[in-house]
Amino acid sequence: MTAIMDKLAFYFQYPLVRYALIVSVLIALCSSLLGVTLVLKRFSLIGDGLSRVAFGAAAVAAAFSLNDDFLMVIPLTVICAVLLLRAGQNAKIKGDAAIAMISSGALAGGYLIMKLFPKTSNVSRDVCATLFGSEKILMLTKTETWMCAILSAVVIAIFAIFYHKIFAVTFDEDFSAATGLRAKVYNSMLAVVSGVVVVLAMNMVGALLISALLIFPALSAMRVFKNFKAVTVCSMLISVICATLGILISIVAGTPVGSTIVVVYAAGFFVFGGAGIITRRG
Repeated sequence: MTAIMDKLAFYFQYPLVRYALIVSVLIALCSSLLGVTLVLKRFSLIGDGLSRVAFGAAAVAAAFSLNDDFLMVIPLTVICAVLLLRAGQNAKIKGDAAIAMISSGALAGGYLIMKLFPKTSNVSRDVCATLFGSEKILMLTKTETWMCAILSAVVIAIFAIFYHKIFAVTFDEDFSAATGLRAKVYNSMLAVVSGVVVVLAMNMVGALLISALLIFPALSAMRVFKNFKAVTVCSMLISVICATLGILISIVAGTPVGSTIVVVYAAGFFVFGGAGIITRRG
């Protein structure tokens, strides 16, 4: 145990590791807030679709040698999030079909662009790192950390300010619209937030594992609590604790950051699932 603490103390001397932990906690908070709403609206797979869009946008940014790929990735992902939402409400294109259509096209296009315009000589490694996460979260600059912090603060502020309206839209969108609430506006706002959170989370766990950050905390909290507010608060705590543990385990064990974080999230789900069974029997 002493050796582990010494190793952690050694690594946390470096600002990059501290930046990684701060950004991970902020992304975990945003993901958990958004995840509860998406799971209850039965639209949780939007994370998968948007993550592939973000992958395609990142490939385009790399092809054009953009130093700050956020400027391209975030707008494109947000636009696709709004399109996915509108397509999901279209009777001709159901939500799951729209997600499959956009995500598969973006994933294929992104990989094709990375092959045609390789950024490095090892394209396979670049693709694997982008899809499954890499050490990029441990290589954030101070500017990137501040950008993530500001975007995360905006997302958290949106949920805090519009909590009651998001609650209403989440549980009964038609009734909310009938009472005069601008449901479409708040749905569009959720779509924009989804795009931003997905782009932020891609640096943490990679494009293919983002859904875990959205789904696991919400489902874990729902195993124990049934109240919306209790589920939201519990989901936030689970997400922050699991993200922190994942980062620390990854540093100590030398395992891939994204995969380690997701495995910790999955372990947390089984723990809370067991706790829910015990609570119901009690």
